[in-house]
Amino acid sequence: MGARELRRWCAVDPAAERLLEEAMDKLALSARAYARILKVARTIADLAASAPITTAHIAVAIHYRSLDRSVQ
Repeated sequence: MGARELRRWCAVDPAAERLLEEAMDKLALSARAYARILKVARTIADLAASAPITTAHIAVAIHYRSLDRSVQ
């Protein structure tokens, strides 16, 4: 999924966007990590049958990302 598709399919509400931006700053994540978190959050939202990506979906995706970083 490229940048255009990411913007189209991974729209987030403002609160979720703030949470993601805070995580980017505090965890020093790259733009690639940002895209990966959005993609995982989109999958989580799809599994929950939710059209928008909410803060809960972003929080779970960030948690999965932190687990991934601790394993490597």
